Amino acid sequence: MKAKMDAFESELSKIAGLKGLKSQLRSWAKQLMMDERRRALGLKVGNRRPPHMAFLGNPGTGKTMVARLLGKLLHILDILPTDKVVEVQRTDLVAEYLGQTGHRTRDKIQEAEGGILFVDEAYRLMPPDLHYRDYGLEALEEIMSFMDGGKVVVIFAGYSHQMQRVISANEGFRRRVTKLFRFDDFTCKDLAKILRLKMSNNDQDSPLYGFKLHPSCTVPCIAESIRQGSTEKQCNEMNGGLVDVMLVNARENLDKRIDVEWGHWYFDYDHVRGFESRASVDETV
Repeated sequence: MKAKMDAFESELSKIAGLKGLKSQLRSWAKQLMMDERRRALGLKVGNRRPPHMAFLGNPGTGKTMVARLLGKLLHILDILPTDKVVEVQRTDLVAEYLGQTGHRTRDKIQEAEGGILFVDEAYRLMPPDLHYRDYGLEALEEIMSFMDGGKVVVIFAGYSHQMQRVISANEGFRRRVTKLFRFDDFTCKDLAKILRLKMSNNDQDSPLYGFKLHPSCTVPCIAESIRQGSTEKQCNEMNGGLVDVMLVNARENLDKRIDVEWGHWYFDYDHVRGFESRASVDETV
């Protein structure tokens, strides 16, 4: 069990902020440890069923990333038999003609069995005018009909105010989705931590593969760069997307500092002042 908990905490450390969600996950982990001890004593213990959830927040606040990590975490804890996360939006579920939406939605649910079905922008499945019959509502009802079976965990995600409309308008939704997590806009410090995490975990598919942060790029330094070089509106609208922009700009600024002479690369490791360059990266060779 200790190995599981170490792996669990390692994955959990990749989530910036979201204290409420982390607290809930640690609570589940503790409950499972207690269940294992009960079984070791010969007591009969039923299997726990994970709840369906709603992630409420602006774009870029990490809802999709957390859903992917959640698949790993729940699998590590043996709550789910697999760590797969099937991500869908309205266009993946809703068909153009009558009778096709249910079939398309069921295919996605079956694909997600044993793992998580992550429905992004879930509010788009419910029309603003409930008197208007929309195929999106058919998809939503199809998903809810499978939620009581325990074969798949469903996470609905979207803007807070638009998701609240869905929750308040649909009694079946309120009954089945028992855990709501709010994803607040990231602070400058949160964004700085995310940037460092991205740089420490980038793989070969990342455009930043083979690069590392300059030692001067501490969390306080990066956070101050964000404060100085972006407006509150930009931070709220972009959230984690701002980090990707910073890293792209940082690499471009690094390329501008590099001189080519007789086939050799010469590096200027002194970071240039300014928003884009404070989060500079150095090429590793």
